[in-house]
Amino acid sequence: MSVEPPSSGRPTGPPSGPLSGPGQPPSGPPSPPPSQPPSGPPSEPSGGGGAAPEPRRPWWRSVPRMALLAAVVVAAVVVAVVLTRPDDGSGTRGEVFLQAAGKSGPDPFTDSTATDSSAPPVTPSPATESVPSNAVRGVDGGAPGLYGGTRNVSTCDVEKQIRALQAAPPKNRAFASVAGVDASGVPAYLRSLTPVQLRMDTRVTNHGYRDGAATAYQAVLQTGTAVLVDGRGVPRVRCACGNPLTPPVPLQGTPRRTGDSWASYRSSNVVMVNPAPVVITVFVIYDPDHDEWINRHKGDTGHQDEKADRPPDDSTPSASVSTPTSTPPSSPSTSSEPPSSQPPSPEPPSSEPPSSEPPSPAGPLAMQTGRR
Repeated sequence: MSVEPPSSGRPTGPPSGPLSGPGQPPSGPPSPPPSQPPSGPPSEPSGGGGAAPEPRRPWWRSVPRMALLAAVVVAAVVVAVVLTRPDDGSGTRGEVFLQAAGKSGPDPFTDSTATDSSAPPVTPSPATESVPSNAVRGVDGGAPGLYGGTRNVSTCDVEKQIRALQAAPPKNRAFASVAGVDASGVPAYLRSLTPVQLRMDTRVTNHGYRDGAATAYQAVLQTGTAVLVDGRGVPRVRCACGNPLTPPVPLQGTPRRTGDSWASYRSSNVVMVNPAPVVITVFVIYDPDHDEWINRHKGDTGHQDEKADRPPDDSTPSASVSTPTSTPPSSPSTSSEPPSSQPPSPEPPSSEPPSSEPPSPAGPLAMQTGRR
């Protein structure tokens, strides 16, 4: 009988090679054992004999290009920040903000707590002294008559200031950071200050409140501004806005004046208050409304005011002049004329900007901003 293969075409015997898993067995010869190193150059990729692809560029050769791109991005960010941020108080933007006594100004910390801002302007002695355009003027914080006020009347409601800050903890923390005290110590700090009025246009670093933080800017406070001063006679709070104050810093370049204006403003008459050499226990202030002198105790709000004798002429404030360090300093003033309580004749504001150079010391009353 004849034997025919099965019609299904399936193999009838065992497979001729080793068993393999699902799918097709490998088409090429078996790979060499792992211990055998490859021999000969690497085979070219299949594809019809075309040119081999260009090898990938090492990553380290891209570092200079990446660094240049990063530098460009950083520079663009820095420019954007500088052009959009407010003046940081360093003077790099060359602006000084003039602030009238009765106005709160930009970004106030609190509502006004000023109770009296009516002192007439005063021309600092010596009024006839020739002041270089790049000069600065300093007065001793303890000089009798540097500040004014009314007997038994506080120029600032200190308790109202305390309540306003306590009601806004973020503002209280920002205020404390400028004052250099703990947030919990702000009430005691404010009560340690003395309320008075400026009798000269005075340069300070003012601090507004914006976006949860204090923002510093250079300012000139008009005569008559109600302020709180520390034990050395340095203004520390502007009561019309509740802003903390610190000493001014030198301006770079030619400063640009912005803000308010008043007829008696003269850049040559703007002063900075230098700390008194010793702590002041009694401030001798002048009351222009009653033409009398007052003793006001440190930290008192006027309740303990006492009538004072007129101080000797040689003890009243005079502004000494310092020129920039590139030239010899001017000699301190020896004038004994007390500051006048009469306003100067109205004249248009001077176009001369405040000093743009850091001063050098010139005697005990010389301005020393930026040298502490």
